[in-house]
Amino acid sequence: MRKFIVTIEGKQYEVGVEEVGGVSAPAPVVTEVKATAPVATAPTAAPAPKAQAPVNGTKMEAPMPGMIKAYKVAEGATVKEGDVILVLEAMKMDNDITAVCDGVVSFKAAVGSNVNTGDVMAVIA
Repeated sequence: MRKFIVTIEGKQYEVGVEEVGGVSAPAPVVTEVKATAPVATAPTAAPAPKAQAPVNGTKMEAPMPGMIKAYKVAEGATVKEGDVILVLEAMKMDNDITAVCDGVVSFKAAVGSNVNTGDVMAVIA
């Protein structure tokens, strides 16, 4: 049996784990260990903030998870409501994403990048 000390939410636990070699193993043994001093952890860097869309524009959010396959208009192009602005590939199908209003398009996701539902793909201002 191998023993490990695991720290969970500041408390240390001694855990015994038996290696399995084709024989059924009993449940692991867990005992609480008195903490002598809190373990110092290195500070983690805050995640980089996502690019914020301009306040005065209309966000074009991904309706489903997928990959940006192609832009159908150039960055900074003037589009009208209903114009196809990009192609989103989801479940091996190409989906045309159309402008929801008139304006100038600014892309916030690169061709080839994956997006999740609700991610901002473009802004029309």
